[in-house]
Amino acid sequence: MILTIEEAREALRIDGADNDVIIIPLVQAIPNYLKATTGCSWMDVENPLAKVAAKFILQLWYYPQSEDAVRIQRTIDTLLLTLSAEARELIS
Repeated sequence: MILTIEEAREALRIDGADNDVIIIPLVQAIPNYLKATTGCSWMDVENPLAKVAAKFILQLWYYPQSEDAVRIQRTIDTLLLTLSAEARELIS
């Protein structure tokens, strides 16, 4: 996984395991989302930018009605563009 459950809870600012039933499937879906949007599987590549993108994606998915949702989405879009460029360099 790109994020551990502890990293996910920290990104969401959640204490305890009460919401793990919601958080774990979201964390598990992030690698497939990143592969679909960037063309690269970031599971086998240690990339700090992929981890940051994963945290923002998790925040948006967990809090979709947040007042910051538009800004978070813009940040995600920028991170995905950068990761896509990095993916092209890894492939070539």
